[in-house]
This record gives sequence, C-alpha cells and structure tokens, in this order.
Amino acid sequence: MLRTGLGRVLLFVYGLFALSASGRASVQIATKFSDAPLAYLLSALAAVVYLAATFGLATGGRRGRLIALTSCSIELVGVLAVGTLSLSDQAAFPDATVWSDYGSGYGYVPLVLPVIGLWWLWHNRPRP
Repeated sequence: MLRTGLGRVLLFVYGLFALSASGRASVQIATKFSDAPLAYLLSALAAVVYLAATFGLATGGRRGRLIALTSCSIELVGVLAVGTLSLSDQAAFPDATVWSDYGSGYGYVPLVLPVIGLWWLWHNRPRP
C-alpha cells in the first residue's frame, strides 16, 4: 500500500501526529484536566484517530485500507467540527486542541492531512 513516495510521507506524518497528539493529550489530561476537559478529551480523540490512521496505512490490505479510510474521514469531520466550534464558542475551548481553529497551531496540517489521505487512498484503491 505504501509503494509510492506520497504513501510513505503520509505514513510518516500520521505517525508523527500520533506521537505528538498522544503526548500532548497525556500531559494535558495528567496535569490540568479540570482547566479544559472538553479540549483535552478532544486532543485524546485526535491521538486515537491518528494512531488508527497510522496503523491502517502501515498494515495495508483490505482491513488496513478500511481503517485508514475510516480514520481519515473521522479526522476530517472532527477537524471541521472542532475548528468551527472552537472559533464560534471560545468559552468551551479555554485551551487549544490539535484540531482547534482548524489545526492552526500545527500549521493547518490537521485540516489538509485527511484530504490528502482520502485522495491518496482513493487514487490507490484496488482496481478490479
């Protein structure tokens, strides 16, 4: 599944985001959970989604592809929903999540990554 250069780049970036989001969520939840529980739980959700996408891309095959497609889709919906909510209801997000402001804290990569991932998965789908 990762024969092309872009597939390898996607795997690397998803793995990097899985590590960074997991670390961020772990520190936030362990040290200041009561300050912004919704934001920190959403960071943990983002970490799980990135881990699943990384696993799906790395595994390949029908099962891995389904996991990657599902993860990228959840990520896109999540970053759009959390991005919109974080801008419209700032009181609910006193601290940032990975997906806040459409991923502006991460250079908007969380907004672009699922689009590229879904495109790549579609472009590299099995042909009959």
